[in-house]
Amino acid sequence: MTCTGKEGSFLIYRGSNFFKQRLILSTLSGKPITIRDIRVLDEEGPGLREYESNLLKLLDRITNGTRIRIEQDGTSVSYQPGLLHGGEIQHECCVERGIGYYLDVLVALGPFCKLPLDVTLTGVTNSVESPSVDHIKASAFATLKRFLIDDEGLSLVVRKRGLMPAGGGEVGFTCPVKKTLKAIQCTKQTMVKRIRGMAYCCKVSPAMANRAVESAKGVMLNFLPDVYINTDQHKGKRSGNSPGFGVNLVAETTDGTKFSAEVVSKTMQAGGNPTVPEDLGRDAAMRLLDEVYRGGCVDSTFQWMAALFMALGQKDVSKFLVGPLSQYTIYFLQHLREFFGITFKLENASGENENDDDDDDEMAGSNKVMLTCVGIGYSNYSKKVT
Repeated sequence: MTCTGKEGSFLIYRGSNFFKQRLILSTLSGKPITIRDIRVLDEEGPGLREYESNLLKLLDRITNGTRIRIEQDGTSVSYQPGLLHGGEIQHECCVERGIGYYLDVLVALGPFCKLPLDVTLTGVTNSVESPSVDHIKASAFATLKRFLIDDEGLSLVVRKRGLMPAGGGEVGFTCPVKKTLKAIQCTKQTMVKRIRGMAYCCKVSPAMANRAVESAKGVMLNFLPDVYINTDQHKGKRSGNSPGFGVNLVAETTDGTKFSAEVVSKTMQAGGNPTVPEDLGRDAAMRLLDEVYRGGCVDSTFQWMAALFMALGQKDVSKFLVGPLSQYTIYFLQHLREFFGITFKLENASGENENDDDDDDEMAGSNKVMLTCVGIGYSNYSKKVT
């Protein structure tokens, strides 16, 4: 899983796991990588999948001078990153993964481009395999805004919705460029003050979304009185190429932390029993309650993004409270050490103030972890000083 050695200036990795992590950190650090033995024993066929090749194309388009070499059988890739350029880009995403798979990368790299990103992405807006565009707009943006001194120009607009398997959605993403990111201290978990959400449906009866809303609200109103879930009913060309529906819920705390959860209906090709709107709404509510229980200052999906911006921040101490670390975050911390030589201090943050009842209430839920590091002072040399 981790780096297996060096070959010249190239870091050597094996296997397809954490492919996206390695490309993001290679691009930011400028360190070239080689990934070998990609799915060599896979029954569906060895080598890169189409969505991974598509991601390499996107990285090539937002950079200048990037060199990518893929072996004929696709089981080995060499990636030598160029300079982040940005600018206006249109990109058609592979429908095997949601647009969120690609948007993750753009949110992580956007602040360090030479020109502000103005990207139009087409494909699947809401899928099971990747964070949805709604999830990213709520949770990832809330995390990024903590590190930006000024978030003017940061936006994500859903122009068309597109569900699995045929997609047909379209989103517009813009991101400002920054010289540096600030070091931050997010050490307290605050109370949830409201819950917002959206039930969307494409090429199915609007009643599906309404039924899912009622079911989700039935669960959430037992937790908090301030619950509002609207519906997003797309028709015609704005509804994409495949039928389906889903619910995205967001819990916002008093300090601006946002926890998000989403459930999408099964596709027709998935087989089995069709999705019942009431079950879908209830599942989404329970997933959101699980995220709230995990707690911290970011939801579990974007712990890695908080760690990335902490590591790249100014040369000062950053602290960030998170819930139990996901496996994805654990490997991301290992990769940060390999690419940037930065090590995080991890502390159990639960029960530190056992004599203070108020702090015990704040730390309610699962065990918390305090991430601490000193930023490397990463600077965007491409940004002109004005």
